[in-house]
Amino acid sequence: MTYIVTGGAGFIGSNFIQYLLDKQRGDRVVCLDKLTYAGDISTVQRFDADENFRFVKADICDREAVFALFEEEKPDFVVNFAAESHVDRSILHPDIFLQTNIMGTQVLMDASLAYGVKRYHQVSTDEVYGDLPLDRPDLMFTEETPIRCSSPYSASKASADLLVLAYHRTFGLPVSVSRCSNNYGPYHFPEKLIPLMIIKAMHNEPLPVYGKGANVRDWLYVEDHCSAIDLVITKGRPGEIYNVGGHNERDNLTVVKTILSILGKDESLISFVQDRKGHDLRYAIDPSKISRELNWIPKTDFDMGLRKTVEWYIANQDWWKPLLDRSKLN
Repeated sequence: MTYIVTGGAGFIGSNFIQYLLDKQRGDRVVCLDKLTYAGDISTVQRFDADENFRFVKADICDREAVFALFEEEKPDFVVNFAAESHVDRSILHPDIFLQTNIMGTQVLMDASLAYGVKRYHQVSTDEVYGDLPLDRPDLMFTEETPIRCSSPYSASKASADLLVLAYHRTFGLPVSVSRCSNNYGPYHFPEKLIPLMIIKAMHNEPLPVYGKGANVRDWLYVEDHCSAIDLVITKGRPGEIYNVGGHNERDNLTVVKTILSILGKDESLISFVQDRKGHDLRYAIDPSKISRELNWIPKTDFDMGLRKTVEWYIANQDWWKPLLDRSKLN
């Protein structure tokens, strides 16, 4: 089988490529990536020696380039990770998010229709559901939860999801959508919460925490997410949405304190800053559907996964240090 993995030089996409190649099924994996600030060629250079891997630099919004690649590769599966994904950046520049996340998705699906792919898979986010109250731990997002976006980022992802489902109903394109909770693990771009806190703590710099740090997220180790996507693509029902969650809810302050504890740093490094505009209070995924239908469960406990992640960032400073200037973190 041949996979085209868009956004494969980014965090989750590169981990998914690693997951596919590690399965040693003989599948061909083609990484299509524009190499924006969040995608770096160094992230996928570790695959260069694998004869089943190919890298192509292109923009998913470039219809001519996308169709040319599909003509060459005749893919069986298309997995779309390519997206502008940073909420703060979407508040500053919404137009970039709408172009990539919606129009780029349309281009990929048009090519998938033209070349008869077996499955087009859209990687989405639990942020499309909005947020949940902090005082109702019994409430969780299901696949039937109404869409209620809080940022241009989540609105662009929700729009893409609806477009994907419309292509299934209108054109019969075999599609699936997965909506995941917050991922963490190796190769996470260093502007995101967990790697940012790890790096700043390593340098004894102030750790900026929005508001009081009370916002809650459900954390999912990236390898567990990759296994879920693989199952959805190969065994999930076409035209369906599957929520993927880690059963690891933590408020942001607890996450930061845990990182400091792992690194043996003092909590005096924590610095509370003005809250983000439209900051969602709580995300919590109910993954009952994917568990029931596909027998998927997350394997990685949060404390164990976080310790592995901290150790990875300590051991791989040659990867993330060149990215600091690009993300304007230092």
